[in-house]
Amino acid sequence: MHQLSTLNRRHLAWQTSALLCLLWALAWPVPAQAAQAAQAEPVPAWLKDPAPAVDARTYAPETLDDLPPGADGELWVRGPQVMKGYWERADATAEVLTPDGYLRTGDMARLTNDGSIEIVDRKKDMILVSGFNVFPNEIEDIATRHEDVVEAACVGVPDDRTGEAVVLYVVMRNGATLDRDDLAAYLRSQLTAYKVPRRIEARAELPKTNVGKILRKDLRAEAVAGG
Repeated sequence: MHQLSTLNRRHLAWQTSALLCLLWALAWPVPAQAAQAAQAEPVPAWLKDPAPAVDARTYAPETLDDLPPGADGELWVRGPQVMKGYWERADATAEVLTPDGYLRTGDMARLTNDGSIEIVDRKKDMILVSGFNVFPNEIEDIATRHEDVVEAACVGVPDDRTGEAVVLYVVMRNGATLDRDDLAAYLRSQLTAYKVPRRIEARAELPKTNVGKILRKDLRAEAVAGG
């Protein structure tokens, strides 16, 4: 989920005198499932009030246990706007739809007591370090708060000791050079020990799609190859 910058929000609000609405949706099986009206100023990444008739729950990916509010799990949604399945692909349908109609979204999320949803990351991008779940979005967000870092992307690579290890790629601000010790010390001050990247690499730019989404899978392949 991407949020508009503060500058863009203020500019759009000034131009249109309208409220902006943040939507969460999947591209193909479901239209908007939750929304939050956003003012020009920054708002948390909470998606208040699931859309009408949407039932949202979180489940533990490994055990499929129904999770309580505040716990990170895969977001499942059910409602009239959820697809019925793939055309003539029963096996593919069974992989994403439960018998009682819930869609496994592939998004990791947490719910609040009042039913709000916070999208944490994509399940496929989650890194498992010594049995602990590590979400790239958290590390990337903290890394880009460093004064010399403008962009960041985090991936997991196989590791004999911890199962997976965290690798961080960063794009430095104009004129800045990567000081790995300085950045690592900053990250250690902000993150639990198992979330701190094992490797930090600088890139002139990060691989992206045509719409600007960072391609973590390309970086993961590069990191596994030792790049």
